[in-house]
Amino acid sequence: MSVVKEFTKGFWEQLPPFRLVLGLCPTLAVTTAAENGMGMGLATTFVLVFSNLIVSILRKIIPGKVRIASYIVVIASFVVIVELLMQAYFYPLYKILGIFIPLIVVNCIILGRAEAFASKNPIIHSLADGLGIGLGFTISLTVLGGIREILGNGTIFGASVMWETYEPLSFIVKAPGAFVCLGLLLGLMNIISRKRPAH
Repeated sequence: MSVVKEFTKGFWEQLPPFRLVLGLCPTLAVTTAAENGMGMGLATTFVLVFSNLIVSILRKIIPGKVRIASYIVVIASFVVIVELLMQAYFYPLYKILGIFIPLIVVNCIILGRAEAFASKNPIIHSLADGLGIGLGFTISLTVLGGIREILGNGTIFGASVMWETYEPLSFIVKAPGAFVCLGLLLGLMNIISRKRPAH
């Protein structure tokens, strides 16, 4: 399979929250605003790309019996790097995302890509896979966060976009609103998929 195919599959065919149905906890919890979704997505992408890289490099060295534990150590190391970078340079966003940054360690997307892909494929393909899946996840969280922010606050990335008399739908930025928006986007993707020609 080509490197381009490995990269682009994360934008539709294997889009994490909608196609793989993975990473739903942060998807639902942090997407109260577009900025939060983007921040969480980029942090996850960083960990995903570099953990895929290391797992692919070490795939023939790591014994099968300890592979999952080894992957978790690799992933946790990059999560610590992300956490320290966010504390140093993006502290307000780090405070908003809170516990979900350390929980990237157990994000099924990252562990799943390490086990199902990076441990079986060469470095370039693993990097393309990690970057594509990560950016697809980032776009998903940003779009979901943007919709919730517009409807729930009348803003996008903190800038007002609605008319002055707009009454925000406060329900949308609460937990049930996350499920409603996710369900509507999932339904829309299914409709589009049915209308697209099969490859």
